[in-house]
Amino acid sequence: MGFETVLGQTPFGIHRIAIIGAGPCGLAAAKYLVAQKVFEKIDIYEQQSEVGGVWKYSAKPAENRRVPQVNPECPPDPPLEPGDGNDDKGPVFPSPMYKLLHTNIPRGLMPFTDFPFSDDLLIFPSRDDVQDYLVQYSQDIRHLISFSTEVKDVRLRTDAKGKDQWDVDVLSLRTGELTTATYDAVVVASGHYSIIYIPDMKGISEFNSTHPDIISHSKYYRTPEPFRNKKVIVVGNAASGLDIASQISQVSQQPLLLSVRTPTPAANLEWTGAEEVPEIEEFLVADRAVRLKEGRVEKDIDAIVFATGYLYSFPFLTSLQPPLVTDGRRVRGLYKHLFHIEHPTLVFPGLPIKVVPFPVSQSQAATFSRVWANLLPLPSVDDMKRWEDEEAEKKGSKYHVWPVGADSEYINSVYDWITEAGIPGKEPPRWDEEQCWQRTIHMKAKLRFELEGRKAKTLKELGFDYEPEQKDDSGPLLL
Repeated sequence: MGFETVLGQTPFGIHRIAIIGAGPCGLAAAKYLVAQKVFEKIDIYEQQSEVGGVWKYSAKPAENRRVPQVNPECPPDPPLEPGDGNDDKGPVFPSPMYKLLHTNIPRGLMPFTDFPFSDDLLIFPSRDDVQDYLVQYSQDIRHLISFSTEVKDVRLRTDAKGKDQWDVDVLSLRTGELTTATYDAVVVASGHYSIIYIPDMKGISEFNSTHPDIISHSKYYRTPEPFRNKKVIVVGNAASGLDIASQISQVSQQPLLLSVRTPTPAANLEWTGAEEVPEIEEFLVADRAVRLKEGRVEKDIDAIVFATGYLYSFPFLTSLQPPLVTDGRRVRGLYKHLFHIEHPTLVFPGLPIKVVPFPVSQSQAATFSRVWANLLPLPSVDDMKRWEDEEAEKKGSKYHVWPVGADSEYINSVYDWITEAGIPGKEPPRWDEEQCWQRTIHMKAKLRFELEGRKAKTLKELGFDYEPEQKDDSGPLLL
């Protein structure tokens, strides 16, 4: 993980820092930057009326749905007004959080390592338990947060001494006042679960125009009740697709159809209660139907839920050139998925996918807080570009998708690197052998948790008992 030393590197002169977003990554960033004790001003801008980011639940989903949706530059969904089915003090920006969601990660792995979950909670906590946890975690830094404040634009300029500066325009959603402040560095912790992805498929536009209430996305799912007695297709078998299919299939017409690109492990498919079918090849307007690959036609469809993920998008950073995002599949110009190479006073924590996000965001914050305090040097621009090119060639369209075990390796390598060098600041997380073992079995444990009625408070209750040097990465995966 470690950065190479570059002798003679110009020190950062960072005094004022803006953090965009008070979700998990933004909160972790603030904790580590404050602990460094060298930065004069840290401002956190949060468009919601409370912390939590993606974990902030709204009973009503967003209303602006685009089908298909493949453009990362499309405007974000507009907020809902307070009181419209939501108990908030300001406008509400609905996240993908649904009512009956539980984490996919056990309680011992998921939290920030300096603030554990209560042992009284379920081993896979509910979404409201996680939100309560984040509110508690934020208590000592809430004075830094401007709530109901939306970042509208971030512009780069160079001062008289050739130093990068960032002008940040923010809009108070309560007063309508637009103000601008200048910062030496910016943490972009706005998340990547905003701009939905629904592929452009044959006939889908005409189908949606004719039948506008059938196609939706997992971002807009809240409860299974609207699907009662309906013929339903769920598209996608990643975590949200499987979980949503398992909930809807309890009330929908039987069988619910799960349309997939790659086969679902047998145990996971059995849990959903769905029938696995191939990808959709064409939408047929007249019969309210779809043609699947291999020719099968399913008629009289009542609902299709695309659990097909999201696109990376930063609508407040469009003036930065070259563009950060082209097709929405990755963020360009970054070193280690974090530092902007040409302008390293801009960082993007939380981009990696298929990781345990809270402790990874702590490791990232431990890194950039020390870099900005001039305690850790970055490699040369050429070396950072070379790293990005090699990573892009190796991983292709899955650029930000980390392989199994990469997060535990990253967390522990950052810890070893920083502590062995004795670099001051807030201690980064470190996983012990038992936590690394939990990382290898957590998907099997989550499946068993679901099958046994979401009651267990320990892994042992689910039949997973740690023994030193034990490792198990086989069996069905809840991906």
